[in-house]
Amino acid sequence: MVRCWKHSEAGLEEPQRMQCDPTSSSRVPHKVLGLSLAVMLLIVIIALGVTAHLGLQHKTQSSLQVFRIPDHTGDLISQSTVIDKNNNVVTYSVTSHVNHSSTVIFDLRHGLVCYKPDNQDSCFLRRMESWDYENMHSQLNESEQQVRQVWVVGNQTEKHTEFLGVMPGSRVEALSLQEPLQSLCQQASVYWTRRTDGPGKQRLIYFCIDICFPSNICVSVCFYYLPE
Repeated sequence: MVRCWKHSEAGLEEPQRMQCDPTSSSRVPHKVLGLSLAVMLLIVIIALGVTAHLGLQHKTQSSLQVFRIPDHTGDLISQSTVIDKNNNVVTYSVTSHVNHSSTVIFDLRHGLVCYKPDNQDSCFLRRMESWDYENMHSQLNESEQQVRQVWVVGNQTEKHTEFLGVMPGSRVEALSLQEPLQSLCQQASVYWTRRTDGPGKQRLIYFCIDICFPSNICVSVCFYYLPE
């Protein structure tokens, strides 16, 4: 709406003339202004949501599922792998046919591997070796594909068995670990292990965790307690 008024100068007898406020015609009605603010707010919210989504996507770059059949039982075991490129962490979750799960974390930043069976209140640590770094770097450098499914064929799979001896008197506090190992083991006893040639006849294997890698290599990691 344009507002106008009459204007006359004192001492002059010129006819009164109408003048209009030149700024009044540029004023935006309240409804239009409110709509503009609402649109701007919506754009800001969408931008923040996209930024958060991209940040989460960057943190966990890819997730892949691996299904395989162990040769010694023929039972189906599912394995999920989450690759965190931002923190250089690869996490494996292995679930057996009886729904017993184990978690294995390769923490490249701190050079540690942590094994946590869900049916035990224990975590087991070992130092990463050169083969671990090579294998994990190959996964971190994989494509950005978010979800993959891989079928591991028994007769085409290279299989290995590794033995880790639990070192006596090697218990450490979970609080001394860095994330994500601290969160994984916060309610568990944590022990160091070392690679060995096997338990021998006098020692029994405590448990084993099977892990398969995209390179079509499966490793059975078996644990036992070393003598005092």
